[in-house]
Amino acid sequence: MRDARRFLPPAVLLGVLVAYAVVVPLLAGPTTVDFAATLRPPSPAHPFGTDHSGHDLFAWVARGLRVSLVIALGCAVVAVAVGVAVGALAASRGGLVDAVVMRVTDGVNALPHLLLGIVVVAFFPGSLVAVMASIAVTHWPQVARVVRAEMLAVRSSAYVDAAYLAGAGRLQVAREHLVPAATPQALVALVMLVPHAVWHEATLSFLGLGLPPDRASLGTLLEVARGDVLTGAWWTLAFPAAVLVLATVAVSGLGRAWQGAGHGA
Repeated sequence: MRDARRFLPPAVLLGVLVAYAVVVPLLAGPTTVDFAATLRPPSPAHPFGTDHSGHDLFAWVARGLRVSLVIALGCAVVAVAVGVAVGALAASRGGLVDAVVMRVTDGVNALPHLLLGIVVVAFFPGSLVAVMASIAVTHWPQVARVVRAEMLAVRSSAYVDAAYLAGAGRLQVAREHLVPAATPQALVALVMLVPHAVWHEATLSFLGLGLPPDRASLGTLLEVARGDVLTGAWWTLAFPAAVLVLATVAVSGLGRAWQGAGHGA
């Protein structure tokens, strides 16, 4: 019961945000530019106000949230898949392979994530694939280390020794024992990586290196709002930023609740 109460608040918040990101754009229909309704403050007609192009920010932020969540989830899945594969290779082979793989992992992890992301997207400006790749390539080392540690603990267990004595090969042991043992940690890492990926994408877009403005994400909305805020249109920055923070709190809360449940907290 206590675990259920721990999950409930972030789950409800995330459910509301996902419903907002999915339902509102469908009801709003295609976005249109309306220069007769530019920079209007929040009102019953426009709950989040409008931007300098006349976009209704209530619908525009919903579209941005949907794009940011899809990008973040895709990046997290790729990063976890790479991390699990690398961690499984290091743990199952051991010896020189383990040492080389982990030194490469440490080398990638030592690189500044934002700088590496900027380098990747600079070659393919405005590319969704490049944005996702730049985030995924900087976040798999942490997953690899966690997965490797979990698998090494399992590899030294008696039932894995028995499997080797029964004639099982490294691949079979990894598939039947090591990977299943590390799956819970990998799933927690997946959840915890989503808010990191959301902020990473938002940062790249805020710097003008992510998606183009016509493909709204929370980052591009924040980047566009920089100029609007100087004219007093505070709502163009406040609402996208608030939704970004709420999405981070919801997903991070789920991850912490999962970790707490896994450790019996």
